[in-house]
Amino acid sequence: MVLLQIIVFSAFIKISFGISLRNMSKSKQVVCIHANYKHLRTEIINETNNVNGSDANVFDNGRNLIAKVEIENEQLSVKSFKIPNRFNGIVYKFFRKSKAKRSYEYANRLLKAEILTPFPIAYIEEFNALGLKRSYYISKHVDYDFDFRELIHNPKFQDRENILKQFTEFTFKLHENNINFLDHSPGNTLITKVADGDYNFYLIDLNRMQFETMNFEKRMHNFRRLWLSKTMIKIMAVRYAELYGKTLEETRALMLKNSRAFQKRIDAKKLRKAGRRLKFKSTD
Repeated sequence: MVLLQIIVFSAFIKISFGISLRNMSKSKQVVCIHANYKHLRTEIINETNNVNGSDANVFDNGRNLIAKVEIENEQLSVKSFKIPNRFNGIVYKFFRKSKAKRSYEYANRLLKAEILTPFPIAYIEEFNALGLKRSYYISKHVDYDFDFRELIHNPKFQDRENILKQFTEFTFKLHENNINFLDHSPGNTLITKVADGDYNFYLIDLNRMQFETMNFEKRMHNFRRLWLSKTMIKIMAVRYAELYGKTLEETRALMLKNSRAFQKRIDAKKLRKAGRRLKFKSTD
């Protein structure tokens, strides 16, 4: 009798464990689509699920996949975020919004403040029992003319001074709306020419922002990642000082201080990496 109970109990444990494993591996999909695009729900989900690194229309930046897709003659961009490790997967399920959800919500917040960003269409999250597995952010595709990097690499870029002044006004508008865009870097602003001498600026890669009062120090600190030359700082400091009501000397000095400190830190990191590679090679 005891032997029979042990056999039954063992079978129960095995079955329960098997069911538990199957439940853990089951995925649940959360889909949030803008009201203007709800009629395309099925198409958006299908296109998103088909994004993979082997597609010619997919760009792999080493962390995330970015795909350009077409649905009913409309061009969309799909950002497939890197699958998080187990710890972060748990964090994104129980404690923090996913990068996809933050991107969608922050884009809507930017548009309410009349700050341009590709129109947010949807975000999709896939969870299992343990945490977040995959997440996607879908937005309208913007055919831009160039990004901010062009102004850094080409000092003779046509209309460069005018564009830098308008970009400074764009950044000032962010600050006035208490938006601290933590990834305010050269590749994250797309620029379109809308008329002779007029430009539009679109923010992308939105998942890292803080919404807080922006004092003068925070505003100047926010320019640090743009990798500005002294000439660029001189042009931009003049315009920002006019807009904010600070002296040119104060504005330029603090913008330059933050920019140089960031650039030195990045250069030092590159040197350390190069040194480690050299040390590794010498031990071969």
